[in-house]
Amino acid sequence: MGQSAAATLAIAALLALAAAVVVGWDGAEAQRDERAVAITVGWEHACALLDSGAVECWGNNDYGQTDVPNGRFSAVSAGSSHTCGLRANGAAECWGDNADGQANAPGGALSAVSAGSSHTCGLRPSGAIECWGDNDHGEADAPGSAFSAVSAGSSHTCGLRPSGAIKCWGDNDYGETDAPGSAFSAVSAGSSHTCGLRPSGAIKCWGDNDYGETDAPGGSFNAVSAGQDHTCGLRPSGAIKCWGGYNWWGQSDAPGGAFSAVSAGGSHACGLRLNGAVECWGRDWSVQTDAPSGAFSTVSTGWGHACGLRTNGAVECWGSNWAGQTDPPEGAFSAVSAGSGRTCGLRTNGASECWGWRWGDSTGAPGRSFSAVSVGGDHSCGLGANGAVECWAWGEVEDVPRGTFRAVSAGRDHTCGLRTNGTVECWAWYEGSQTTGPAGAFSAVSAGWGRTCGLRPSGAVECWGRGEAEASQMETPTGEFRAVSTGEHHACGLRLNGTVECWGYTFDGQAQPPADKYTAISSSAHYACALSEEGTVACWTIYNGAADVPAWLRGGLLPNTGTGGLLTRGGALPVGVVVLALLCASIVLSVLLALAQ
Repeated sequence: MGQSAAATLAIAALLALAAAVVVGWDGAEAQRDERAVAITVGWEHACALLDSGAVECWGNNDYGQTDVPNGRFSAVSAGSSHTCGLRANGAAECWGDNADGQANAPGGALSAVSAGSSHTCGLRPSGAIECWGDNDHGEADAPGSAFSAVSAGSSHTCGLRPSGAIKCWGDNDYGETDAPGSAFSAVSAGSSHTCGLRPSGAIKCWGDNDYGETDAPGGSFNAVSAGQDHTCGLRPSGAIKCWGGYNWWGQSDAPGGAFSAVSAGGSHACGLRLNGAVECWGRDWSVQTDAPSGAFSTVSTGWGHACGLRTNGAVECWGSNWAGQTDPPEGAFSAVSAGSGRTCGLRTNGASECWGWRWGDSTGAPGRSFSAVSVGGDHSCGLGANGAVECWAWGEVEDVPRGTFRAVSAGRDHTCGLRTNGTVECWAWYEGSQTTGPAGAFSAVSAGWGRTCGLRPSGAVECWGRGEAEASQMETPTGEFRAVSTGEHHACGLRLNGTVECWGYTFDGQAQPPADKYTAISSSAHYACALSEEGTVACWTIYNGAADVPAWLRGGLLPNTGTGGLLTRGGALPVGVVVLALLCASIVLSVLLALAQ
């Protein structure tokens, strides 16, 4: 073979390789060449309708609500724990929780379907509404005559008449079915409130407003979606504006940029980007289990966030940040404790400092020095150098037993201290059986959400507390442990060999630790974290994940604009990579052409 032919083949191979690189960029993530055309959010799961007609669901799957049947759909609606879709021929098919018959779709064609909490409603081509499932509040008793749209809420339903009038029925404890007069162009029923879109673009909401969910902002909107205790609207510009829910989980912090649709769920919401990418925000328990990399010296889990102490003394937090609980101040700390919406740390000189949710007028820390600090549900406690315990909440000092302690642990609404003689004494912010501990000596104590576990000097773990049907959490494993941490429905212990063993309820995966060796353990309500021998943090849970969009549907893989990258099936190829590839190809091509001459 001559040099010219060899050069030609080499050039062809180079071009083929370049093409393969561009088309297959990020191939591990480019497993689906599909875009979302519609989005629907339930209480703890979400679904997207793809351009192929397939449905993709993610999040909580306790009842199979994310187990989508095969085949194509023309519409999909996510309810509380079930999902319903419309086939191309109008037939409805539902999956997930069916305790009240909400998944028993009737036969015949429907033009629209809406899944509520425990009931579902469909719109017939004739305009008649047919509902099935729970009817304890009359939410399935659709009135006669024609409708143009239907929306099923928690225990009420609303329909839009062709005239623009809204008619609601079902539970009206908060006035959620008291629709105002005059015309609307759309309606959305939430948990205990309802919102309608006026032809002018203004949003009007009514019903429960405990969390500000009916306080719609002014201005024009193209769409509205009512969730559990928050609401979201889509501006004509494509911007999303959300309100309500006290923003405890960031469900009202919609990302910037343009969207084509929005859907509000339990404590989160999702939007559909103009390019078909799906982006969600709000509560997602997988967030606080995504611990940052690098070494820590200790870790502490709170209700929806976690914090770790770096080896240089800096505090780093992750997870829910609705009150600033993951925004620690700069500087070095010697200890950190994450609670419910707040975090407290001890400076190297023992001074206490807290951040996050302010209880009343209190910043949470009395400004004195402690040797240890522990944050619970609605209160915090510090252990003084003299062994005295001080607790505070809502700007008030809590009554604490007198005497000296060597350790303190604050739970959700009770606190336990370890006396210098090893006995445990507990007291309640609210009364409960978790304050009655067993006699005898302990070497450590951990107060959880409604119960307590202690470590005996022998290494045996013993737990006590309230719970009508939670005896499994009290059935601690035998053998020796060196540490114990109590959550809400579970507890975890650290074995002498460094392995973690958990017990109790594990419907959220919190009692299923990874198989590895650790030096410390911290349990929270629905998840747990442990510190590895290398100093890294590992956390685990399977709860919710409703805001955890599949990678191939996320906006990070599909550019929101046509600039800044070359669009490929796997996402956007960075401009720098493209330029570098072209430069290398040009150099190689010049060399090959020179050889061919």
